[in-house]
Amino acid sequence: MELSNFTMQVLKNFASINSNIVIKPGNTIMTVAEAKNVLACASVDETFPKEFGIYDLSEFLSVLGLVDSPRVRFEDHSVLVGDQSGRAQIKYFFSDPENLTTPNKVISMPDANVSFTLDQTTLNSLKRAASALGHSEVSITGTKNLITLSIVDKDNQTSNTYSINVDGTADTDNFNFILNITNLKLIPADYKVDISSRLISQFTSLNLDKEIKYWIALEKSSTYN
Repeated sequence: MELSNFTMQVLKNFASINSNIVIKPGNTIMTVAEAKNVLACASVDETFPKEFGIYDLSEFLSVLGLVDSPRVRFEDHSVLVGDQSGRAQIKYFFSDPENLTTPNKVISMPDANVSFTLDQTTLNSLKRAASALGHSEVSITGTKNLITLSIVDKDNQTSNTYSINVDGTADTDNFNFILNITNLKLIPADYKVDISSRLISQFTSLNLDKEIKYWIALEKSSTYN
């Protein structure tokens, strides 16, 4: 089995969410943060034949990077990683999934109270502003027809802020949903964002070959109505 560029991109992204991973049979890869505040799910080109656990995903990716166009072959307790020529081979042993952090299922997203489109340019602008201002929170406010994303320090009402408007809808004019920007560990893409007053958000990719979704918990300081 040859791993596609997209699958490698997904694994690298998931390594930023959790250092270990359990991959189950099929063509879906999932991960969840240790704090259980970020869950991600991606559909990939490959169909994995069995469940296996990787304790150090970054190390495993480095192993894959030792060969060009890595090909993997699964054994009972390990995976063989080889190159196109068949000359180079690495034997990498699995970890017991019982010792790793893994999500049991995807989240059933509640009805959204706020929805908007977040393109990659806007997300990059928010991250740059957060770094420049030294803030870590994204405040999501607005009206029923216009959503405003702001980089704020909610504990300091006189702190500097950065705001940008995006197209979207809301079922009320009275909301202030807060996301921690450090949780926005997303593969570069445009996303449809749905937010529920039950303090959960869903980010669905719009312009990738395969769909990827993230469910990110909102901060408890969020307000609605």
